[in-house]
Amino acid sequence: MAKRSAAMPAPGRPAGRVGLARAVGRGMLTPMHKALAQELLNERLLTETDTVVVGVSGGADSTALLHLLLDLNLRLGWQLKLHAAHLNHRLRGAAAEQDAAFVQAAADHLALPCTIEIRDIAQLAEQQGGGIEEVAREERYAFFERVCTQIGAAVVAVGHHADDNTETILHRILRGTGLRGLRGIHRARPLRPASPIRVIRPLLRFPRRLLLQYLADAGIAFREDETNRSTEAMRNRIRHLVLPLIEEQINPQARDALLRLAEQAGWHEDFLQETVRRILDSLILVHTDQRLILSVPGLARRSRIVQTELVRQFYTAFGLGEQNLSFHHIVSVLDLIADPTSGRQAQLPGGLLVEKRYDQLILALPSEEPREVGAPEIELRVPGQTHLPLHELDLHCAIEPPPPGGIPRPVPGTFETEAYLDFAALQPPLVLRSRRPGDRFWPLGAPGSKKVSDFLIDAKVEPQERERVLLLCDHFGPVWVIGYRIDERAKVTGQTQQVLHLRAHRLPTDSRPLSPRGERAG
Repeated sequence: MAKRSAAMPAPGRPAGRVGLARAVGRGMLTPMHKALAQELLNERLLTETDTVVVGVSGGADSTALLHLLLDLNLRLGWQLKLHAAHLNHRLRGAAAEQDAAFVQAAADHLALPCTIEIRDIAQLAEQQGGGIEEVAREERYAFFERVCTQIGAAVVAVGHHADDNTETILHRILRGTGLRGLRGIHRARPLRPASPIRVIRPLLRFPRRLLLQYLADAGIAFREDETNRSTEAMRNRIRHLVLPLIEEQINPQARDALLRLAEQAGWHEDFLQETVRRILDSLILVHTDQRLILSVPGLARRSRIVQTELVRQFYTAFGLGEQNLSFHHIVSVLDLIADPTSGRQAQLPGGLLVEKRYDQLILALPSEEPREVGAPEIELRVPGQTHLPLHELDLHCAIEPPPPGGIPRPVPGTFETEAYLDFAALQPPLVLRSRRPGDRFWPLGAPGSKKVSDFLIDAKVEPQERERVLLLCDHFGPVWVIGYRIDERAKVTGQTQQVLHLRAHRLPTDSRPLSPRGERAG
C-alpha cells in the first residue's frame, strides 16, 4: 500500500463549491474526485467538516471510499474527520481475522482512528432464528450506531457502488418488487427509523471498474473476498451469470437502463411522499403511542397508490421497520378500506393489528396489560359518588328539581356524560353492571324497545367497546346505557318533580373509549 498522510492541508485553502471550482481550474482534481465532491455537495450527503464513520470491510469498494474521502481533504482543503469502522462477522474463519487486521493496519498507515468489533453472526442467527444476512445487517448497523454515538458522528459512509445498485434493482424485479423497490439503493437514509444518524452511499454513481482503476493507479492494496466469486448466492448469480448474459445477448447497455429506471422511480417516490405529507393530518382522528385511528371515508377517496404510501407511513409511525412489510400486508389493509362491512381485521408484522370499524380504521399495538372486562354489580350511591375503576369512571349522582330551562339536549355522536332521569319512575335498587345477553331497553326517542346489543351496533359502537359498556339498571332493567342513551320510561316529563342527575367522569388514562367520531370522552 502506498504511503498516505491524513494531515490537514495548510489553512486558507478554499473549500466548498468555490474551492471545488478553483481546484478543477488548477488541475488539482481528477474527474473522479470532481464527480465525488459534486455528488456529496449537490445531494447534501455531508458538509466539508463532518465527522464521518466509514464502514471498511477491507474490500475494494470500501477501501476506495476511505481513500477518496481522504483525497478530498488533501486536494480540496476539506476538513472531514474520518473514522474507520470494521465489524468481524466471524463467517469466514481465518480470512475474517485477516480482514480485520488489514483494516487496522490501513487505518494506522493513514493515521486515522479505527474501531473494530467482533460478533459471531452464525451463533446469533441460530439463537434468534433469523437469516444470516438479516442478522449480519442488523448487527452491522447497530455497531455503526455505537461508534457514531461514541465519537459524536451523525454520518456513516458505506461503499455501495453503481454495480451494486444495478444488481439490487434486477434482483428486486425478479423477486416481484413493487414500484418503490425499483428505486434501488438509497443514497442517504436514517440508520434506523427516526435515528438522527444517516447512512450515506457516495459511490452509487460510480461503476466498480472505475474504483478498481483508481486503486490500481494509486497503488492501494485491498482484500479479496473469495465468497464473492461463488454463484451459490442469488446476488452472485445475478452478478456473474445473469447480467453478463443480458449484456451479451439482449442489451449491452442494460446496467445504464436499469439505473435510469431507478432514477425515474426515485422521482415518482419523491412526488408521492410529498403528496402524502400534505394530506396526512386530515386523515388522523386520534394518535397515541399505542393507537392510530384514521378516517375511512378520507382514505377511500384516495387512489390506491396514495393509500399504499399512507399505510406504509402510518406503519412506520409506530417505530416499526418496514423491511418485513410486504405487498401482501399492504393489500390486506387496502382491502379493509374498500370493504363496506365492519369488524374485519388484518395483522401486520410487529404485532400491529388493523381493524375496520364502521368509518374508522384503527391501527393498534398489543397492550402490555390486558384490561379486565365485566364488573360485578355495584349499587349506585344516591346521592353521592360511585367509583368504578374497572370501567374508568366516576359517577356523580344528585337529586334535584327539574332544570328551569329544560333538559339539555346531548350532542349527537358524542359520549353522553350526563343523564337526567325521573326519580319517581325508577324502581330501586339502582345498580351498575356490565351488559348481559338478552338485555333490552326502550331508547329515548325510538319507536319501541330493542336489545342493548342491537342498539350499540346501530350506534356504530366499536366491537371491543361494546363489551365494556356499563348499564345503570333498576328493578325492571336498564334505565341508562351509560354514555349513549336513557330509557324512554325514565325520561323527565312535565309532571316530574324530582330529577336524578347523573354525571360520568372519565378517569385519566390513554385507553378511554372513543365516540363514533373518534373523540375522547370527558
